[in-house]
Order: sequence, then structure tokens, then C-alpha cells
Amino acid sequence: MVEHSSRTAIIAALIGNLLIAITKGIAAAISGSSAMLSESIHSFVDTGNEVLLLYGQHRAKKPPDRTHPLGYGREIYFWSFVVALLIFALGAGVSMYEGVIHIRDPEPMQRPEINYVVYAISGLFEGVSWWFGWKAFSGVMGTRGIFDTVRVTKDPTTFIVLFEDSAALIGIGIAALTTFLALRFHDPRIDGVGSICIGLVLAAVAVLLARESKALLIGERARPELSEAIHEMVSNEPGVIRVEGILTSQLSPDQVIATIGVELDDNLRTPDIETLIGHLETELRKKHPDLFRVFVRPHPKQYQGDEHLLDLKPDGR
Repeated sequence: MVEHSSRTAIIAALIGNLLIAITKGIAAAISGSSAMLSESIHSFVDTGNEVLLLYGQHRAKKPPDRTHPLGYGREIYFWSFVVALLIFALGAGVSMYEGVIHIRDPEPMQRPEINYVVYAISGLFEGVSWWFGWKAFSGVMGTRGIFDTVRVTKDPTTFIVLFEDSAALIGIGIAALTTFLALRFHDPRIDGVGSICIGLVLAAVAVLLARESKALLIGERARPELSEAIHEMVSNEPGVIRVEGILTSQLSPDQVIATIGVELDDNLRTPDIETLIGHLETELRKKHPDLFRVFVRPHPKQYQGDEHLLDLKPDGR
């Protein structure tokens, strides 16, 4: 349900941004507004970003093969990181460049009333797109706050679409305000200041998205609740003396790899150990479908190997 909601939000944002970008581009060409041009560039960049996110979701579903035995799940994290870079380089960079050019060489707006019509239409479309993004995001938020959810969620598409649309709505507000001020004070340079402000908003959003996408791309542990559930289930299995540690890694929003170190009863023979390990791996994957691969490693007593690397030790920390 969450994946379907996320995909719906991306498609809604794609359609909305494409229509808005074309409308803003025409309005910018007619009026000569720098802020409107920045908004048009912003919407075109967002349109391309939605295409990349859909492509990333498609690639992430590819099954494992000989070259990639753990699958292609992290492609969604790679393309999410690329989206963040595009927002920063194209969206923020070009907007600020246009603003500086317009301040250095200001040009009066032509037919500025067109801008207000476009701002209103854009605000409506962006609002609808934002609602779809918020619906997808709220599906994973639960009782957590917005930034806590961004930090713990394993699906970056849910917050990328929401933050893109939020930045777009803020940008429309800035553009409308600076257009009004430029006309009110007969100073077209204010319009250029609006472009720079829009660029700063996009840069801030891009940095946040890049930081969160990077953490998932380089390998982040699964949610702590999953490790705790694995620990409890394995600890209660007959023949297991104690769980030495659990190491998890998120491969995609719905795929996790887990390595479990266990101390087994010394009386177990090799066939019994093989049966126990096979049973644990099967039951864990049955109870937790997001466990893509499970590896159970028998450890000798008082094993002190890689515990400093494990995300859940026997004491639950």
C-alpha cells in the first residue's frame, strides 16, 4: 500500500509539474519576469526528477542475477541522490544565476498580470500534487514527527516528492510577493532578489535530500524494531543459548539482509545445527517478508569477533 501510494504521488507530481512548467515558461517569455523564469526552470527540473524516481523504482525491482546476487534494490537510493544533485545544480544554481543577472541588468516586466494568473493556477496544481505527496508520506509517518520520519524511513521517494512540492509552493509565494513588490516600488531588481530566494530554498531542500539519500545509498541498518523482533524470536528457539549479535543492512525500501550470530547448545550435532539454522532462516523470512536474505552464524562461547560492528548486541543495545 505504501509503495503504491508513493508511486501515485510521483505520477501526480510528474503530470502537475509538466503542465506547470510549460505554463510558467510561456508566462516568463511574455512578461520577462526573472522569478517566473526561475519557477519555470524549477518545475522542469522537478518533472525530470519524477521520471528518474519512477525509473529508480522500476530498476530496484529487478531480481538478483549472477552479477548482482543481492539484487538491484539500492538503485532507488542512487537515483534519489541524483535527484537531490539536480535540484541543487539545476534548480538552485540556475535560479540564483538568473537572479544575479536580473539584478545587474534589470528589465521591466511586460504584462505582469499574466504572472498572477499563472501563480494562482500553479498554486492549485502544486497543492493537489502536494496532497498526494502528503498522503504517501503520512502513511509511513505514524505518530512520529516529520523530520523524525525522514530520518528513519527507508523509502526516500516518500519525502522527496513531498519536499519538492513544498519547495514549489514556497517558491510560488516568493515569486508572487517579489512580483508585487517590484511593481509597487517600480524596481525590477526585486524580481531578481526573488529568484535568488527561490534558489536558496531549493538549495536547502537539496542538501537535506542528499544527506538522507546518501545515508541509505552507502548502507544503513534496518529499523531497530526489526532487529529486536529477530532477537526475541531467535532467543526463544530451542537449542539457542544466546544471540551474540545481529547485523542488518537495508538493500531497498522493502528488502533487508540480516546476519545473526548465535551461541548454540554444545550437545547439538552437525545435522541438528543445519536443521536448526534452516528452520530459523525459513521462519524469520516467513514472519518478516522484508528479510531478503538471512544468514545464521554459529559462534563459539564468549565470541568476541565483530560485535563492535553489530547493530544489536545480546543486551539489546
